[in-house]
Amino acid sequence: MFRNLAQLLANAGRDRNDVFLVHPLQLSRWLDEAWTSAATVPALGQPTQLDPFLGNVDIITTFDLPKPAAQNGQEIAPSGIVATNPDVFNNQVFAITAPGLIWDHLSYAYVIESTGAFEVFAEVIRRLVIGETLDTLSKDGLRWVRATEELFFRDPPLFSIGGVVSDVRPDDRVNRRNCSWRMFGMDLPHPIPARWAGTAGAAESAWKTDIGSGVNADFRTKWTELLRQVWLGIENARNETGPNATDREYVAFLATAIKDMLNNRRRGGQLAREEFVHVSTMAWFHLTLESDTPIVRDLKAEATSAADRLARIAQRVGMQPAARARELFELAELMSALLRAIELGTFDTGEEAETLYIPLANGTNAQLIRDMNRIIDLWQSATGDRVKDRPVGNVAGALSAQPLRLPTPSAAAPALETVSANGHS
Repeated sequence: MFRNLAQLLANAGRDRNDVFLVHPLQLSRWLDEAWTSAATVPALGQPTQLDPFLGNVDIITTFDLPKPAAQNGQEIAPSGIVATNPDVFNNQVFAITAPGLIWDHLSYAYVIESTGAFEVFAEVIRRLVIGETLDTLSKDGLRWVRATEELFFRDPPLFSIGGVVSDVRPDDRVNRRNCSWRMFGMDLPHPIPARWAGTAGAAESAWKTDIGSGVNADFRTKWTELLRQVWLGIENARNETGPNATDREYVAFLATAIKDMLNNRRRGGQLAREEFVHVSTMAWFHLTLESDTPIVRDLKAEATSAADRLARIAQRVGMQPAARARELFELAELMSALLRAIELGTFDTGEEAETLYIPLANGTNAQLIRDMNRIIDLWQSATGDRVKDRPVGNVAGALSAQPLRLPTPSAAAPALETVSANGHS
């Protein structure tokens, strides 16, 4: 949601990074306004699908704040954010025009957290507020530190939409891992750091306790197979002779299977609020790293990519991000958009599934095919899943000519090796 707000500010002629100038009280209230705005999002799938992108048409109004009295924004404690001047409080609800805001899929939060960004910044905040091991901050850097600590390292305000911690689920790290485990059957590639592992509820694998059978344990298998089949389709799309190894009905079957397993976790609006909060959290740190923001400059971590900035900041606090953070940052939005489309049934038929890899005559799916190709490259490089390998025994050969990992561009920051405690192996 914070990257959405950054874009709204940019649309009003402000810099995207002016988000970091907004008072944390207003940013917290903004989340409630953003949540409520989703009620205006029209049905996104086929005409017969009336539920929005969160599993239940009523979930937004179930959790939103009471409607304000006419002409009186004070009734719901609005954020007061003024797009043209973030340092001014306007006693009205932020104007979000139709069709409302759509936030990223839970996979976005999982992938961004997999970079190690959250834990690196947790250590940055800790050091800045307890001692003087880092540089003196600018006034805008201080604003970032205050807002980050207030928003993500303390209990949220009472009755806020962001209030997904309590006595019964006290640790936000565990809560995020619980959601990812249930939705994708995957753990983060790094454990909870030892400094925080002793907090209440953060015991090893606590996020897998008492969840019953509600785990999509074979998501990764089906997802990787979908990518493999689409890659075969992309490889063979221009064949004029010889067989095409891709069965479009099988691709549609895989897309439908993934849709069904993800939608099962959303029945009745389950995980909707959690997804909103966790995506918003990771969006804040992603936005922080997307450019040379004030805190990046204060930490002398200027660079040309989010991954390089993260590596430089991690180095300042004796940590190491994921070895494949570059791929993960790029993958996050692409994977999010694809899974949203899959959940909405966009590729449920063989004809629709073919649009993932066979160009249409009018060229309308050209960007989709490019995105699919990029997702395949990024997923294989980031995770080590050999998506492009042909099955053993295939007459064309068992292995792809492409190396498993994408080459790492040279960067100003020294290369960092991954350690088992933080990042992909």
